[in-house]
Amino acid sequence: MKLFEVYPLHDIEIVKGQGSLIWDKKGQEYLDMYGGHAVISIGHTHMHYVQRLTSQLNKIGFYSNSVKIPQQVQLAEKLGVISGRNNYQLFLCNSGAEANENAFKLASFANNRKIIVSFTKAFHGRTSLAVAATDNPKIIAPVNQTNNVVFLPFGDAIALENYFAENGSKVSAVIVEGIQGVGGIQVAGNIFLQTIRTMCDAYGAYFIADSVQCGYGRTGKFYAHDYAQINADIYTMAKGMGNGFPVAGIAIHPKLSPWYGMLGTTFGGNHLACAAALAVLEEIETHNLIKNAAIIGDYLITELKKIPQIIEVRGRGLMIGIDLPTELAHIKADLLFKEHIFTGEAKPNVIRLLPALNLTKAHADRFLTSFSKLINQA
Repeated sequence: MKLFEVYPLHDIEIVKGQGSLIWDKKGQEYLDMYGGHAVISIGHTHMHYVQRLTSQLNKIGFYSNSVKIPQQVQLAEKLGVISGRNNYQLFLCNSGAEANENAFKLASFANNRKIIVSFTKAFHGRTSLAVAATDNPKIIAPVNQTNNVVFLPFGDAIALENYFAENGSKVSAVIVEGIQGVGGIQVAGNIFLQTIRTMCDAYGAYFIADSVQCGYGRTGKFYAHDYAQINADIYTMAKGMGNGFPVAGIAIHPKLSPWYGMLGTTFGGNHLACAAALAVLEEIETHNLIKNAAIIGDYLITELKKIPQIIEVRGRGLMIGIDLPTELAHIKADLLFKEHIFTGEAKPNVIRLLPALNLTKAHADRFLTSFSKLINQA
């Protein structure tokens, strides 16, 4: 059997990782400024993380949600404290797309409506409604197409108000990333997010804060939406939640009440997933990694803005987009193959930085030195 080839692959095989460094099978060291797509939040093979998972695996790795799993309660309590959402409820699942699917379903159950408002350049996942709410027709199969999703201009508060004035009674939910990742590190402005909150309150719709990539402390606050000083009704999260172990969840406002069978999952919230997620939160809390993300991120953004060849630097904390002119489109590949630094991208020419939240200044400087060298040689 062959693999179903849906990813273009670099000819690199990673065999070891430690902190923000990884090594290939030839022994070549790389600086990881991408975290496997914002997933590695506390560094590769972190000692506390490994110990947490190993200890749990030696006891029991899995049993179904038909029995009490105390680790789920522990995770919910710690997540509530660190996120500042003590009074919210937690539903655990396995991926960001699954989190968004459940968020849509929850909102629609609550207000018995169908319309979802999404925004241009949005990415919310690859399954059913999640992909229908994603602004990329190429990955939306005919079976995913629906008239229940409406796209409005990202960041346009007036367009949002106008849409609600005409259609507000039909809107079930508004979903928005605090910072768009795949969309090129586009930051949702405070007024825009506050307008979403106001419109949802006025018309009985639910505010879904997609924090799958921009959550879990990456931006210098627990949720990127927190910069607007508002509370969403539902927060979806995944990527950095398990430091590589598949775990996701939705934090749900207390005004939304559950009933048995409303949502469900086989693997969500299993013993190992909770151990991974607890290890991440414990490390974030113990070493104040949200503050570190803010400090090192601000340093990177400040230094990058000094480079005249860059069109624009966008982002917050350790979620950074470097917008390059077309003639410098090769820089990402050069970073990987000449300087041995992993970064991400967004089309057409945006380099994305999504490193671990405990990235050191020394590693930030290593990136800046290599990036500046390549830019000046171009």
